[in-house]
Amino acid sequence: MKSNVITAPAMLGMLGGGQLGRFFVIAAHELGYQVTVLDPDKNSPAGKIADVHICADFDSAVALKKMAETCAAVTTEFENVPAKSLEMLALTTTVRPSASCVAIAQHRVLEKNFIKDAGLPVAPFAVINSAKDLPNDSSILYPAILKVARFGYDGKGQARVKNQAEATRAFAEFNNETCVLEKMLALDLEVSVVLARDAQGNIASFPTAENSHLNGILDISIVPARCGEVLKANAQELAKKLAEKLDYVGVLGVEFFVVGKQLLVNEVAPRPHNSGHYTIDACVTNQFEQQVRVMTGLPLGDTSLHSNAVMVNILGDSWFAEAKNNAQDNIVEPAWILALRHANLKLHLYGKHEPRKARKMGHFTVIGKNKQAALNAALIARSVLNIGA
Repeated sequence: MKSNVITAPAMLGMLGGGQLGRFFVIAAHELGYQVTVLDPDKNSPAGKIADVHICADFDSAVALKKMAETCAAVTTEFENVPAKSLEMLALTTTVRPSASCVAIAQHRVLEKNFIKDAGLPVAPFAVINSAKDLPNDSSILYPAILKVARFGYDGKGQARVKNQAEATRAFAEFNNETCVLEKMLALDLEVSVVLARDAQGNIASFPTAENSHLNGILDISIVPARCGEVLKANAQELAKKLAEKLDYVGVLGVEFFVVGKQLLVNEVAPRPHNSGHYTIDACVTNQFEQQVRVMTGLPLGDTSLHSNAVMVNILGDSWFAEAKNNAQDNIVEPAWILALRHANLKLHLYGKHEPRKARKMGHFTVIGKNKQAALNAALIARSVLNIGA
């Protein structure tokens, strides 16, 4: 019987050349595969180390044709790649995750409605197609967060609003684009689950992570999450249910709000997730190797945690913390050596062309048997690298 497994050294395709794509290329190379990256940025971190970098737009017919002809399977590193590009590729090659799954995840209205219709808990929300859809001040939704339906991430395209007047102004600032108005909740915690689901429906989940954000961008992930075992297990089950309802094939990140004992699904990412970076250093199989395994039909890897982990994002702000007037030509390289004095700290820089404020430039993970000791060390390193300064 013919095997459906794509074996090395086959060429795999990646739409997107950022840090998630870079880690995918590394994982694929370690398993013996070649990688073609499609990204319009000539300096893309993944493109720099790929076997082939097609420097073109994601909807370029010529570029997509080349990928379809040369790649045995294709995946994506971000949800805003045109779903039609994935549909075109799927006509002649394996595409995981599917265009339909990506289309749902890249549009907040589709995403929220899918989650709700799947019977999973979400925060109260309303779809805003025009200003007249904004509820009056008596609505239970206020105070709320207005979020654009498309192309919002890391806190972009979001505004906190206390009443209809503020919501109306924010909606106008978003060029009257379709939005979701979501009730702002008093959160006790934010957690996430990253899992992989293969074409046969097998699921392997990574441990539940506890996350904290700064200015809308993930700052710190602590694994295992510092909450009850029941809550962590419930997050795993809800993430699995969502993957099954989507008939998802690939690596999936699911973010949750924790309000008291209640878990609410916040967002879905049809790809490896920032909060899953700890898996590189703390798990038997990391999320990027798992991505390679799913798209090639290999068996799912062991997701066991072998060390407690604390992951910290490094943004471009760290290069400007000591610079005079925050000038682009007067940046200061962070003191990596001070952070690396900790023997259990694993530093990952993404090879981006230049630092910019709020740009994800890298991350580090502190691992160890004692979670509190790892957290203490991570916070010290965070301070010497001027993170959050």
